[in-house]
Amino acid sequence: MMTQVTITTKKMRWMVLTALFIIHCSWMMSPAGAQTMTGRAPSQVAVGEQFRLTYTVNTSDVKGFRAGQIPEGLEVLMGPSSSTQSSWQMANGHVTSSSSITYTYIVVAQKQGTFTIPPATAQVDGKTIRSNELQVKAEGQAQQQGSRQRSQQTGSGTELRQVGSAISGSDLFIKVSASKHHVREQEPILLTYKVYTLVSLVQLNGKMADLKSFYTREVPLPQEKSFSVEQFNGRPYRTVTWQQYVMFPQATGKLEIPSITYEGLVRQVNRAIDPFEAFFNGGSNYVDVKKQIKAPGITIEVDPLPARPKNFSGGVGSFTISAQLEKDEVKANDPVKLRVIVSGVGNMKLLKQPEVKFPKDFDSYDAKVTDKTKLTTRGLEGSIVYDFLAVPRHQGEYEIPPIEYVYFDTQSGDYKTVRSEGFTLHVAKGSGQNTVASFNGQEDIKMLNSDIHYIKTGAAKQRAVGDYFFASTSYWTMLAALFAAFVSLFVIFRRRAVENANVVKKRAGKANKVATKRLRQAASLMKGGQENAFYDETLRALWGYVGDKLNIPVEQLSRENISQQLSSHGVDDSTVQLFMGALDECEFARYAPGDASGNMSKVYDAAMKAILTIEKVKIHSS
Repeated sequence: MMTQVTITTKKMRWMVLTALFIIHCSWMMSPAGAQTMTGRAPSQVAVGEQFRLTYTVNTSDVKGFRAGQIPEGLEVLMGPSSSTQSSWQMANGHVTSSSSITYTYIVVAQKQGTFTIPPATAQVDGKTIRSNELQVKAEGQAQQQGSRQRSQQTGSGTELRQVGSAISGSDLFIKVSASKHHVREQEPILLTYKVYTLVSLVQLNGKMADLKSFYTREVPLPQEKSFSVEQFNGRPYRTVTWQQYVMFPQATGKLEIPSITYEGLVRQVNRAIDPFEAFFNGGSNYVDVKKQIKAPGITIEVDPLPARPKNFSGGVGSFTISAQLEKDEVKANDPVKLRVIVSGVGNMKLLKQPEVKFPKDFDSYDAKVTDKTKLTTRGLEGSIVYDFLAVPRHQGEYEIPPIEYVYFDTQSGDYKTVRSEGFTLHVAKGSGQNTVASFNGQEDIKMLNSDIHYIKTGAAKQRAVGDYFFASTSYWTMLAALFAAFVSLFVIFRRRAVENANVVKKRAGKANKVATKRLRQAASLMKGGQENAFYDETLRALWGYVGDKLNIPVEQLSRENISQQLSSHGVDDSTVQLFMGALDECEFARYAPGDASGNMSKVYDAAMKAILTIEKVKIHSS
């Protein structure tokens, strides 16, 4: 007996010691002290030099980190990237642990001055903590290193540089070139923006500003950029034509095309990152760094056009003109189409419509214009089709003269005139009627209300003097027929109104019978234990009864409307509450727990009582 007590006591002692050890270890392993956040940055940097701005919190359980407002003059190239650190120590049987999280920014100073970075904030254990304020002084210029930091070559020869390494103007830049720097007004210019890069450029965005002095169209280029290698200043650059614009100067003098600032992303590699951290951050140690690239502006000198002829078409470039007559023989009053085609290259969107001189006896209409031009590096190229429609009004032989088109030729530097061929149109005698036709989608040609109409031919109907319709036998007969029709319609509609009133009255009288019939059906469903069908039939009996009794359309039935209508027809409040209570009992019992048969019986009794009570009340007729 003593042995068993001793063993039990030893077991209890070991259990107590083990529990104390676990509690002690847990207390020692928990981080001690208040949570703090420390900001670090170099106190002095050079203009153009990139530096690290870090914030370290002495716990990893951080929410809602937010850096202070970075002042103007400092540009954030990357960040924030986060990394966590954890450490465990055991000394003299004591286990201690610590953890922290660090947020890192890559920043560059863009101009000289002393910059104050406000404190950052974060949420830790429901409390807001703040870092210290930082000051960075920027002066002098960053020196270009003779030997760059170690870089990694991609398969295409692009350098993947270490995060934080500088990207100079010779590493990534854009050249702007114009096909011509001295042009005439309206003469097209091709403007090309070409990228030169030694670094891994992954994205570039920039857009030409709206220029009032130029009519500008962007040349469509492939979305997927294909780089090629080009030697420039003795170095192999990867180059690609990024954007092209065709520009038509609308003014004269020295016109400025402003510079464009592109927003680019350059990919760099972070070799110092922990492999496990890289894995949990997406499996990559690449970082995309923002870089602004400024494409320079250029100046274009534009000379005015020489003195313009009266029939100048506005065209500047090189053009031809041709014409086609649909048919050379028609009848009077039949339409004929003349197609004029202006083809070439230049400012085709700004051309005037060719002038066709139809004979005086022709009625002409606005031309239908079809644009078949496309934008190329030479300007707008293709053709514009004008379909003219005319209608000869008299027979004869008519001449349509050649169509002249005057434009300014940029090659020869003077005005040129191009002509189409002329046409002879034979017009035969027509039918004497103005036709109505639809021609190739153009508007209908309708009879013209001219000052002089054609003389009417054929037999004419004559009437005796004093032969009028008013006060004649036919006039009085028609008037009597209209009066008889009015009386007949009045009688018919009045009879229908009386019948409809009787229908409403009959419907109200049968409301009780219809509801009673439905309740009998509900009673049989209750005996059969069909709970859902019983409630549906009871609800239909209640809704149908009140709709027939009060002559309320189905779409207007609602609890509020029923209560209001019953009261307005002289039903007292207690009876109204009884009927509304029956409806509520029916709705509630469908979802009420307990005995299903008991619930159905309760609903059935409430519905019968409500209907019988209303039947005892004299409903005022509406």
